[in-house]
Amino acid sequence: MEQNMVERWEGKVSTKLTNITKQQAWSLIKDFFNLHKRFPNLATCYGIHGSNGEPGCIRYCAGFSLPSDGSQEVSWSKERLVAVDDVDLSLKYEIVDCNIGFKSYESMMRVISDDGDGCMIEWFFGVDPVEDLEFEDLVSKYRIALQLMAHKMEQEIATSLHSNGM
Repeated sequence: MEQNMVERWEGKVSTKLTNITKQQAWSLIKDFFNLHKRFPNLATCYGIHGSNGEPGCIRYCAGFSLPSDGSQEVSWSKERLVAVDDVDLSLKYEIVDCNIGFKSYESMMRVISDDGDGCMIEWFFGVDPVEDLEFEDLVSKYRIALQLMAHKMEQEIATSLHSNGM
């Protein structure tokens, strides 16, 4: 009997943030229900269960540009926060339901130190292979999205500091 097993896709992307401390970046990453403020092409994100930033809470996200199954115009997902580590500055989450073709999706975001000014964000993901999508294309989408997200975070922190007179 022939087995048609395909390995799980696992990837990691990272990007540098300048003039932002680890704690500033962490406060934005940990803001689980407000991803739409920082994530490109995400029209909406809001909590549908639990308290923002607390393990077990679930957010609804819609509007990002990953493949959907074609049954609806808007791509959407429901994501559960699995773990938050305020010492390691990391959070883990999983997709519990979606129309973007992801099965068994798990992810972790972490803020780490950098050698110079600023910090780094690392984004790890694991997912069963997605129909009509190449692994390299998925990694590229994550890399671009994280770079755009980092830019928005830098702007948000700069605006906050400026409006507070710092």
